Amino acid sequence: MLGRPRKSRRLWLVFFALAACLIAEALLRGGVLNPVDQRLQDFWFQWQGVRAEARHVGIVALDEDTLAAYPDDPMIFWTDRLAVAVARLREVGANVVGLDMLLSISPERWLGKLGGDLQQAARDYDRTFREQINSGQLVLASTRSGSGGRETDYLLPSPDYLLALPDFDIPGYVALADLLDEGDGVIRRYLMAPVALADRILLDGNVPILGLPSLLAVRAAGLDPLATSWMIGGRAMDREQPPEPIPYFGPPGTFPRVSLTRLLSDDALNDPAVTALQGKTVLIGATAAGLNDEHFTPYATRLFSGRGVLMSGVELHANVLESLLSGERLQPLGDGPRIGTLLLMVGLAVVAFVALPVWAGALLWLATIPVLALSGFLAFRFDVLAPVSAYAVATAIALLGVLGWRLTGEERERSRVRQMFGRYVSDQVVEALLKSDTRPELGGQSQEITVLFSDIRNFTTISERLNAREVVEMLNTYFERACAPLLAEGGSIDKFIGDAIMVEFGSPLPLADHANRGIRAAIALRAVAAEFSVWMEKRFPDRNLPKFAVGIGLHSGEAVIGNIGSLKRMEFTAIGDTVNLASRLEGMTKEIGCAILASETTIVGAGRNVVCGRSEVVKVKGREEAVRVFEVLNVEGGEKDA
Repeated sequence: MLGRPRKSRRLWLVFFALAACLIAEALLRGGVLNPVDQRLQDFWFQWQGVRAEARHVGIVALDEDTLAAYPDDPMIFWTDRLAVAVARLREVGANVVGLDMLLSISPERWLGKLGGDLQQAARDYDRTFREQINSGQLVLASTRSGSGGRETDYLLPSPDYLLALPDFDIPGYVALADLLDEGDGVIRRYLMAPVALADRILLDGNVPILGLPSLLAVRAAGLDPLATSWMIGGRAMDREQPPEPIPYFGPPGTFPRVSLTRLLSDDALNDPAVTALQGKTVLIGATAAGLNDEHFTPYATRLFSGRGVLMSGVELHANVLESLLSGERLQPLGDGPRIGTLLLMVGLAVVAFVALPVWAGALLWLATIPVLALSGFLAFRFDVLAPVSAYAVATAIALLGVLGWRLTGEERERSRVRQMFGRYVSDQVVEALLKSDTRPELGGQSQEITVLFSDIRNFTTISERLNAREVVEMLNTYFERACAPLLAEGGSIDKFIGDAIMVEFGSPLPLADHANRGIRAAIALRAVAAEFSVWMEKRFPDRNLPKFAVGIGLHSGEAVIGNIGSLKRMEFTAIGDTVNLASRLEGMTKEIGCAILASETTIVGAGRNVVCGRSEVVKVKGREEAVRVFEVLNVEGGEKDA
């Protein structure tokens, strides 16, 4: 039935939007979209450059100058120099010192294997270094292999150094220097505590628990490393929390560093670079390229080829440590805001894709990609990681869904409407019908319309004087010209009945001014008939044909419109007393002697701008009540009838 709300269409669009969001969310949570977002975030780090100033962390570097100063000394024998460096850092007021070097064997043990005088000489070689370890201000590094569920999975500092730890507290003074690989070799996240609580309990607490930056941050804050949570840098940190993004403060070289050679010089305590380490947590580690402690970070990735500058392990740890102490963090967009914005964006995308042609929708989607990337970068500037890939994928799925819907459902529906109405209503009416919330269906409904009937005067005589082919030629030529003004006024050409035309105004779409449209169309049709009489005289000059003219009847009222007929043959038409009366008035134009005859209902409905001629009250066959009718001459501003 015409007028039924197209709820199914809206439901399908809602379904597409929800399905697109659910699929994108599932892909995001499943990690499928991670590579795209990770690479985008890498570029954001590169585009932003230096993000913030490092205020809490300093680096003492084993750089090229340091290696050049001691070219012949194996690094295993550098513990005496490290002891001096730690002592001077403590003297200038450094908070805590972390040694980002794995000292798995001590000089004493190494020389002790040789026996003799060397073994005797080595006994006190590391005494000053062990004293610094025992001070409680030095954190040592270790590493882990395998699952970490066995003690043999841990490579710890030499037992000589472990014995020097305060209270032999391995979890409190030995940290894991391992880095968290994302799978593509790029370090983007860190773990507060790489060793799970269950593994620590299993191993009786004799293994490191926290990462090197984490343990240094806990020590710098004066907190208990064995606690399950801490308040550091204004944030609550939990030992069991999942990996967090590293908020890198800038590309390699951002953190100020002091060469170990400067710290070992005699006037080190007067060196401004050294004294600037006062109150800071200091990491001692290798930065020289020859020491092979360089890693891929977001600053080393490239879109097409090549690689950027690698970052030393000690600076990587410094970034994590600084973020912990300063409270800086990169916060992934929360579930609520993410899902809410995803639903909003996909909803808007579906509305746009439905309204636009397919090609325009595809171009719109492509245009949103750089906009999404820019929006993600702006969020990144405010320390929020937005899942750009999820938005792009969700809108792409929505586009494909709308496309499939058009190809299967909507386009089929549009084709049905065009096939049903395209031959006898204007393109504008068809488009308005397609955009409306109603569809014509089997059955009918009552609707206010104006019906126009028109036939050719003296058609029987004309037909007798022309052969069959000429009659068809005449009708086709006339109907072609007659349909144009009828369609221009929004009329729906119901049918051609021999030489007659039946037209409705206000069907299939309701029109408030249907009466006015019908009268204007009748006047235009009368003009077409006058022009066509000239064509008839030229085409059939010697047939002695009567002058070509038409009679037009108009009536407005309620009629039943809809698909009427059988399942095998059906047509969209109007039926009822309104139709019958319009047909009768067309027939009465000969009796009254006018071209256009309209009922009082139509004249009143059209308003005061109708110029009328004669008016009569007539009895119409099939109706008991008389009907007042008016001869229509013109509308105000139009050309008067001859």
